[in-house]
Amino acid sequence: MIEDLKGKVALVTGASTGIGAAAAKGFAANGVKVAVHYNASADAARAVVDAIRDAGGEAMAVRGDVTRPEDVKRIVAETLGAFGRIDVLVNNAGGMLGRRALAEIDDAHYERVMQLNAWSVLAFMREIQPVMRAQGGGAIINVTSIAARNGGGGGAVLYAASKAFVSNFTRGMAKELWADRIRVNGVAPGVIDTPFHDRYSNAQQIEAMRQSVPMGRVGAPDDCVGAFLFLASDALSGYMIGQILEVNGGQLMP
Repeated sequence: MIEDLKGKVALVTGASTGIGAAAAKGFAANGVKVAVHYNASADAARAVVDAIRDAGGEAMAVRGDVTRPEDVKRIVAETLGAFGRIDVLVNNAGGMLGRRALAEIDDAHYERVMQLNAWSVLAFMREIQPVMRAQGGGAIINVTSIAARNGGGGGAVLYAASKAFVSNFTRGMAKELWADRIRVNGVAPGVIDTPFHDRYSNAQQIEAMRQSVPMGRVGAPDDCVGAFLFLASDALSGYMIGQILEVNGGQLMP
């Protein structure tokens, strides 16, 4: 148990499955009240909330499309309405929306990918800043990707570019928001066995990626949980801002 997390409130976007679900459960196991955000996966989100409650924790599900400004505002407002404060924001919602070569990237696809992966991070941080300022501070953890550094695999260059935005935005906002005692950091997962790869990667691609990992396996969502807990805790990472923790089994060593 990380003692300074007990009693805090975390809003985790994209928390119905994969890394977000694991993070939500990890926070709850350490005494954090969790808002489990989802968009389309209502049953999966309810399952995460039920698992947290069954283990003695507190959680609520909140639905919304993170690409819509009105939904971003409502998600934050509903979390505040339920728990009264937000101490930790995890910007995890995102996706590739399909592998496309340059010639196949039309303007509409560009807008969808950047709105989902880049704009949503900006929007949630903009909405949460006054909340955390009024509370005297907080922690924001943005989920980027190994692709932000290596350019991504075949057809994933736009996704990689959007995550590079997240990484650099994290660094810049860390300097700006510290004036409000808000610590901003990031987590960059490598190849993690989640529904993301079920959608966008075939077995051959997964095996090729696995072979490039020195630890010899792809990661599991639970492999990322420790990084979120560490960055959320002032006791453990209070002198860290603008850092990106790479969780990739050694696949990339910056």
